[in-house]
Amino acid sequence: MFARTLAFFAAAVLSLSALAAPEEAFEGRDYALVSAPQPVATGKKIEVLEFFWYRCPHCNQLEPGLEAWLKKLPKDAQARRVPAVFRDDWMPGAKIYYTLEQMGLLSRLHRKVFDAYHVDNLNLNDPAVLGGWMAKQGVDRKKFESLYNSFSIQSRAMQGAQLAAAYGITGVPAFIIDGKYTTSESMTGSEPRLFEVLDQLIVKARNERSGQKKPAK
Repeated sequence: MFARTLAFFAAAVLSLSALAAPEEAFEGRDYALVSAPQPVATGKKIEVLEFFWYRCPHCNQLEPGLEAWLKKLPKDAQARRVPAVFRDDWMPGAKIYYTLEQMGLLSRLHRKVFDAYHVDNLNLNDPAVLGGWMAKQGVDRKKFESLYNSFSIQSRAMQGAQLAAAYGITGVPAFIIDGKYTTSESMTGSEPRLFEVLDQLIVKARNERSGQKKPAK
C-alpha cells in the first residue's frame, strides 16, 4: 500500500514538474535564426513581431489565444503587428489595418475585421462593402475612406510588405523575436507550444541584450 502511494506521489510530482518547466525550444525544430537580422522598432524593449493576413484562416484561429498571450507580455517586451502583402489581393487588408491604427480604432475593431471576413463572409476587399461595414461600426465613413485611399496608408502597407520580404517570410501567421528569431505554429506543431517557444525566445533575447548569451541548441 505504501509503495503504491509513493509511486502515485512520485508520478504527481513529475507531472507537476512537466507543467512547470516546458520542454526547451530547439533551433531548427521550434524556431530558426533569421538569415538577415533586422533592426527592431521598439528601442529598448524586446520586439515581438507578428506577420498576419486578415483573410488567413490560421491567423483567425490563432487570434483569441494570441490576444490572451499578449495581455501577459513581459514589461520589457512590446508587440508589433504587420499585415503581410504577398499578392495584390492582400493589400486591402493591410490598408484596413493601418487605417484603423491611424484612427485609433484597432483595439475596438481589429478582431471584428477577422469576424467580418471569416464569420460573416463579407468581402471587405470591395470598397463599397468595406465602407458600408465601417459605417455600421460607427466609423466616420468619409474619414475612413479618405485615409484608406491616401498615399501615406499605401506607403505604410508597402513598407510592411518590404519588411516581410526582408525577413524571408513566406507564410502567415509568423513571428519574429527581436529581429533575430523566427517561429510559427507550423514549426512548433501546436498553438500551446507556439506560446511556450515565444516565451523562451523572449527570455533568450533578454539574456543576449544583457550579455548573458546561451548557446543555441
